[in-house]
Amino acid sequence: MAETGAGASTSTGTEPGTSTDAGAAGEAAREAVVEAAFGRLDLDAKARLLGGRDMWSLHPLPEIGLAPLVLSDGPVGVRGVRWTADDPSVALPSPTALAAAWDPALARRAGRLLAQEARRKGVHVLLAPTVNLHRSPLGGRHFEAYSEDPLLTGAIGTGYVLGVQDGGVGTTVKHFVANDAETDRFTVDNRVAPRPLRELYLAPFEAIVKNARPWGIMTAYNQVNGVTMTEHHELVNEVLRGEWGFDGFNVSDWMAARSTAGALRGGLDVAMPGPATVYGEALAAAVRAGEVAESAVDTAVRRVLRLAARVGALEGAPPAVTAPPAPIDGAALAREIAHRGFVLLRNEAGVRDEAAARKSAGNPARTGDPVRDFAGDPVRDFAGDPVRDPAGTPVRNAPPVLPLTPGTTVALSGAAARDARVLGGGSAQVFPDHVVSPLDGLAAALPEGALTYAVGADPTDEPAPADKGFALRARCRDAAGNLLGEGSLPTGQVQWIGGDLPDGVTHEALASVEVVGTFTPRETGAHAFGTRGLGAFVLTVAGETVFDGVQAMGSETDPFEAFFGSPVVRAEVPLTAGETVEVSLLHTLDKGFATPLPAVAFSLVHLGPRRDPDELIAEAVEAARAADTAVVVVATTERIESEGFDRTDLALPGRQDDLVRAVAAANPNTVVVVNAGSPVEMPWREDVAAILLTWFPGQEGGAALADVLTGAEEPGGRLPTTWPAVLADAPVTDVVPVDGELDYAEGPFIGHRAWDRSGRTPAYTFGHGHGYTTWSYDSLVTGPETATVRITNTGDRPGRETVQVYLAPAPSSGAPERPARVLAGFASVGAGPGETVETSIALSRRAFEIWDEEKGDWTFVPGAYEVRAAHSLDDVRLTAVLEID
Repeated sequence: MAETGAGASTSTGTEPGTSTDAGAAGEAAREAVVEAAFGRLDLDAKARLLGGRDMWSLHPLPEIGLAPLVLSDGPVGVRGVRWTADDPSVALPSPTALAAAWDPALARRAGRLLAQEARRKGVHVLLAPTVNLHRSPLGGRHFEAYSEDPLLTGAIGTGYVLGVQDGGVGTTVKHFVANDAETDRFTVDNRVAPRPLRELYLAPFEAIVKNARPWGIMTAYNQVNGVTMTEHHELVNEVLRGEWGFDGFNVSDWMAARSTAGALRGGLDVAMPGPATVYGEALAAAVRAGEVAESAVDTAVRRVLRLAARVGALEGAPPAVTAPPAPIDGAALAREIAHRGFVLLRNEAGVRDEAAARKSAGNPARTGDPVRDFAGDPVRDFAGDPVRDPAGTPVRNAPPVLPLTPGTTVALSGAAARDARVLGGGSAQVFPDHVVSPLDGLAAALPEGALTYAVGADPTDEPAPADKGFALRARCRDAAGNLLGEGSLPTGQVQWIGGDLPDGVTHEALASVEVVGTFTPRETGAHAFGTRGLGAFVLTVAGETVFDGVQAMGSETDPFEAFFGSPVVRAEVPLTAGETVEVSLLHTLDKGFATPLPAVAFSLVHLGPRRDPDELIAEAVEAARAADTAVVVVATTERIESEGFDRTDLALPGRQDDLVRAVAAANPNTVVVVNAGSPVEMPWREDVAAILLTWFPGQEGGAALADVLTGAEEPGGRLPTTWPAVLADAPVTDVVPVDGELDYAEGPFIGHRAWDRSGRTPAYTFGHGHGYTTWSYDSLVTGPETATVRITNTGDRPGRETVQVYLAPAPSSGAPERPARVLAGFASVGAGPGETVETSIALSRRAFEIWDEEKGDWTFVPGAYEVRAAHSLDDVRLTAVLEID
């Protein structure tokens, strides 16, 4: 069966279904058209091309046949030029979920789907992938990045870029570089020594540039060692372009460019967004004033024209892809990526009592050997004692709790089971045309009467944009009250930046926006309604005006967050479940609140009736006690894990931990589903039968969850990041700058490298995860470039194993300190029951090297290395010693 991975035997070139130009001949033809077009441009046209026309596009130049180049956010779905539900997007699982599959070929398929979506929406370039590292578990945007490990990140990013560009759409690998936290992200100076900069933070970018030839790079907001990245000549011109040979265009993160001359000298080609940028007229003036050389402008313009030629936006130039890959079913691929990325952290044999144990064992009358779980221990009851039959012998053959056996009754609880969080916030947010929640997925998969649902615990303690039960539209008027246009709203959140406005509406003419519609409550009780945003609001519910006032600016430090404001409850209105009422929120724009970009940002917010938390938990416990298996869904919220801020702790919000403990006490067959983009603390992890990590699982997450719980599909994921038991154990936690600087004092030791160095034990190690079958590792043959591993599926069902190869160098006196072990390669291998497969995994040369800060170059380190073929970092199956001269 197929194998893929970093160094596995898999093609990275053109694959069936993609038609490209003839390699070097195509490049030469495009370059000829680029040169001819360039020769017809004057200075003003060239300078205009390098500054954005608007929020999402560059200026067209009809005189040379150049169409406007269109860019769009796209980590998990293609937003397009307008953030609107009127043009829905396929929503894939979060990048952490994609990385958890450890399969670059799957990432490539995801990229091809996103290219398909981009073409449908008229987009030429995706602002993705994000390949910054999970330096600290507190990073608020880690769900949008892949991993703590540079090799894994580079491999998945390479697959993504190849896939998108297979479809003739460009990428901008971001955020170059060391943009690994959100606190003060616009101004922070990240102080990184040369060795960790090379071995960790630059490494994924280098791998992607060399293996995928991306057509774009996005430079970050932050500074690195005192120089802002949009002006960093050394890292952009000398390293990215000079050493690595990057030939694409370099675009700023939005509003990151600060200096006309500094940005051009630093290698920045395009300053976004427009129309006001540091380029354009300011750049032409700087050339005429002798502040910058026109030759530098020319170089940047050629790069932009080359991009246009590659994506088919320059008349006469053959595009890089002449026929796109075969169409992809977006919903089916989203569902596949979800279950391939789910990580089964724990799967024990939870047993309610001896009779139930004997029944589940299929052996009610006999005694025998102890039942063994995945750790090799006898099955234990909730008190921690081995389950025994009446003769006192440990019960035999009790299976793990997952997959569920046919006929199992399930008690589902958790607010996120009904109202799933399938996406992260910020740039990763899109509007899918449907979302399958865990409740939806299990209701469809289980027989009628087999499933019950209770809220149990709601992590939301403040109002959020109006959602379930609301049907809303936005009406836009000018100062005279004339209707300019209107558009649908999937929630009460209005977030129109740049050209996101409904048809017929302009920022200049817009004076007010009214969110109007209906609300049909799901619960009877006092419903809280409120506002989020700055300026004047009139809020009406059920025909009564409940607020007429102004919301002022708060204390938020991130500029975007400051202008969006915080949600504020304005009134509580008693409503009856099922009885529809009309709602309206009129927002009069105040031009005094000058946003960083032309934008309208406010929300109608809502919070349902607050019930006694103990009562909610008691209801879930009662249902769990009556069912064979209890499934509890716990989740983070957008207010604690999103773009624009870092986390302050890893605790689940609300009473979710209490819910899990109470349900597990009532039913030892308790499965906890963790709906989070990055690590959370799980103080109950030893008290439950199973833990399944689903990340932010995308629009088909609930269907994929049902597939995995029922055994229709295997949970295929392995952790791409170490999960601590508690935050205090994590070796690297600082994300808050001191006097504007964030010191990466840990050097080259983050993630599993730092855990090894600290001697601490995490809750779950890097690479950890269970499947539904078992594997024997039969042989390991290794040389300095390749490790060949033979494995056998020893279970009774097909499965997929992620074979991980680590290198552990022998200690050497006088040499710089090195990680105790590093990931050197991996492969995702499938096999049927009883089938033996062999995989050859290339060993990364960088695993044998260090960056010599005195020489300013890579140094190969000879000596003895232990090569470890492993199921996970701490589950090593085979070893071999390799001597390198």
